[in-house]
Amino acid sequence: MDLGLAGKIAIVTGASAGIGFACSKALFEEGASVVMVARDPERMQQAAAAILQESAVGSAAAMADEAPRIVTVIGDMAQPGTVKEAVATALERFGRIDIVINNAGSAKAGSFFELPEEAFLEAWNLKLLGYIRMVKEAAPHMIKQGDGRIVNIIGSAARTPNAAFLAGSTANAALLNFTRGISKELAQSNVRINAISPGVTATERAQRLAEQHAQAKGIDVDTQKAETNASIPLGHMVDPAEIAAMALLLVSDRVPSITGTEIVIDGGQQPGV
Repeated sequence: MDLGLAGKIAIVTGASAGIGFACSKALFEEGASVVMVARDPERMQQAAAAILQESAVGSAAAMADEAPRIVTVIGDMAQPGTVKEAVATALERFGRIDIVINNAGSAKAGSFFELPEEAFLEAWNLKLLGYIRMVKEAAPHMIKQGDGRIVNIIGSAARTPNAAFLAGSTANAALLNFTRGISKELAQSNVRINAISPGVTATERAQRLAEQHAQAKGIDVDTQKAETNASIPLGHMVDPAEIAAMALLLVSDRVPSITGTEIVIDGGQQPGV
């Protein structure tokens, strides 16, 4: 499906693995240029190379291009300097910013009474403030050009908090509030911002969280995974490619009236209405 994204310029954070990698790959295959941001230099290099090798355009052609459509920025999104570098890199290399996908974020799971205060501060600084900083840095350029798309990858824990994941769920809840609130101001300049909240997704981070939840409950990891899968009506975890597919739809002009909205992709797990 041609979503009209060829020639667009995108920034994707947390891009070296999981959902961020899937979004970067999908955007590249649609013809967009991508600034990939992540902390680990080796993993970032491997991720960028994998996209070039696996994409339909072919690695040789992409590598030979005088102006490669993938640029990497190594840095921690908890640091304001990384946000500034990512935006500056996009402007220097490509001259504009059309798309931002905020995805960098992690939080420790564990018993509330055993988690130190630092676990909350780290989660809020990386994900909540990291997303907010990126919007504040990139959106003015979108406003100036009268067009732009932002997707915040948040998480279903924002609406269904778990006592063993409160550092993450509180950050997620705040991001839903932020996304809805800023959408009204951005809409005046044809800049749309939406949220995707995945359920349990098949990533390395899901494995780490399963281990942390199991430890907090005093059970083994296999039992924790079995409990998680049993709680999903469709019976399986979300594939990162599903999140990428929805992100591409939201940053395209196929449904141009969606803004300030949360899309939940969780296999039917979320309770209530």
